[in-house]
Amino acid sequence: MTQERVPIELRVEALEQLLVERGLVDTAVMDKYIAMYENDVGPLNGAHVVAKAWTDADYRRRLLADGTAAVAELGYKGPQGEHIVVLENTPEVHNVVVCTLCSCYPWPLLGLPPSWYKDPAYRSRMVREPRTVLAEMGLSLPDDVEVRVWDSSSEVRYFVLPERPAGTGGLPEEELVPLVTRDAMVGVARVRT
Repeated sequence: MTQERVPIELRVEALEQLLVERGLVDTAVMDKYIAMYENDVGPLNGAHVVAKAWTDADYRRRLLADGTAAVAELGYKGPQGEHIVVLENTPEVHNVVVCTLCSCYPWPLLGLPPSWYKDPAYRSRMVREPRTVLAEMGLSLPDDVEVRVWDSSSEVRYFVLPERPAGTGGLPEEELVPLVTRDAMVGVARVRT
């Protein structure tokens, strides 16, 4: 006899209810943290960094020289963001980030890591066969583009500055932000218009 699993949403709801009933968590505090990760600490933060770098050459230079200080200029700092190294994608070089040991990730810029980033298959295969994994994720790169894989750690969090897409030269920063995705800032996708 096989037992069907209860959907994750229902299990999370049941766990939350149990923790609240036992007085172990306060719903207002939980709501505050959920809102923080959905609105304040998420891929939108990183998108603001990218859009600023695309529109402000001085900021871009500071970002590439000292990522931690440059993102702090915009108010993005905190746990998992103490040492950010920014990697610039160009027509010749494509950077992609992985954490082979666990799932080290720049939370202040990208929010919670996606499940695929934590998956052992992604973590092990990306370093061995990056072009194959990228293609499976929908990104096929020309053979003449060098692929560099960067392994994040507890000491260093990598962040990809994606290439600015063609045809966006005249767009202001606020119109560029919605184009930038979390996947592009990890290096498993390109920014599209």
